Amino acid sequence: MTWARVLQEVRQMRFEELYARRQQRDVTMAEAAEMLGVTERTFRRWSGRYDAEGAEGLQDRRIGRLSARAVPVDEALRMMTWYETRYTGWTVKPFHERWQTDHGGTRSYSGTKKTLQAAGHVTRAPRRGAHRKKRPRKPLPGMRLHQDGSTHEWVPGCQWDLMVTLDDATTELYSAFFVEEEGTMSRLQGVREVIETTGLFSSLYTDRGSHYWHTDEAGGQVDKTRLTQVHRALQPLGVTLIPAYSPEARGRSERAFRTLQDRLPKELALASITEMAAATQYLPEQFLPQYNDRFMVRATEPGTAFIPWVGTNLTEILCVHEERVVAKDNTVHSHRQRLQIPQDPHRFHYVKVTVRVHEYPDGTLAVFHGPRCLARYDADGRLIETGRAHPARKGPTHGSNVSLIVDPRPTVRGIIFSHG
Repeated sequence: MTWARVLQEVRQMRFEELYARRQQRDVTMAEAAEMLGVTERTFRRWSGRYDAEGAEGLQDRRIGRLSARAVPVDEALRMMTWYETRYTGWTVKPFHERWQTDHGGTRSYSGTKKTLQAAGHVTRAPRRGAHRKKRPRKPLPGMRLHQDGSTHEWVPGCQWDLMVTLDDATTELYSAFFVEEEGTMSRLQGVREVIETTGLFSSLYTDRGSHYWHTDEAGGQVDKTRLTQVHRALQPLGVTLIPAYSPEARGRSERAFRTLQDRLPKELALASITEMAAATQYLPEQFLPQYNDRFMVRATEPGTAFIPWVGTNLTEILCVHEERVVAKDNTVHSHRQRLQIPQDPHRFHYVKVTVRVHEYPDGTLAVFHGPRCLARYDADGRLIETGRAHPARKGPTHGSNVSLIVDPRPTVRGIIFSHG
């Protein structure tokens, strides 16, 4: 199953769930549209197509068609030639006026500006600062979640990292656990715990750390075209990743950590807990229920934006994916291990073939060629099984010698539903 197919099924699943709730009058049209990440007008048009044509009406009819408003290639080249030979250094406005009056330009000012910016001839002006005020909470749980980590001396003499995922609407803590050092795996683990226990949510609000975003310079704008492992994993789930550009923007998670740093060490000391394993077990069993009863607030509107997850196995999505080229000895080098690909009945060898290595939270590895799992290995690179499902996986492929998963490569792009 390809990445585009899974993304389409996830979007269709979420739409049908919200459509049914809209028919039962559990949510309004505006609330359903916001949960889906579209405008109310778009949700209304999708509903009309769904009523008339069923699931077929939700297919995007624009894929493969060129935009009618795109700047013609010959006009763009002619514009670049004039700018580079005669108007070098001009700002967009005077060049656009001269381009239209003296050289027969037909495009709008915005088209001229975007063309010059794309070619690197002019730079984008910085955005003006906006007046800041306290942002209201989301009306329903599951519409936006916050995730962050905090390094603190949670027990005497030990600096651990606490990973927390909480709800914007209610401040409820859905996931909290300790790790030696926060990283990609701990963030994926937090997302997985929320989806498995509560359901699929709409968006995730995070800082601009390197585990979430690529930035060309510290404190700069995030690059949404270069996906991190976390960003790549969230895309097929339909979860929007949102960057925060100031500590104040993450005020809810920052205030939650202040409370946790004050109360949790005292609770751990009272329970005589000094080991990380015992502290991690104590959090969901004892501390989180008490914390949520004390600090959770009521959502402004009844209902929930969480949708039960019934899609592809999360194990193969919420893990680290890396592409490798198979060496001449039919091996793959990954994570300081040399992984020997076993004999395959489908082909003689995979030399010079690009494969994908999956790394799981327990340290085990797997090699995939497209949607097929070729083999699985332990943390030391020893072969443990050939082409079978991951032990945590459940699904129709159990017991077969082929494991089908999502193809998560970010080169596959597409919009599943049409806005027009």
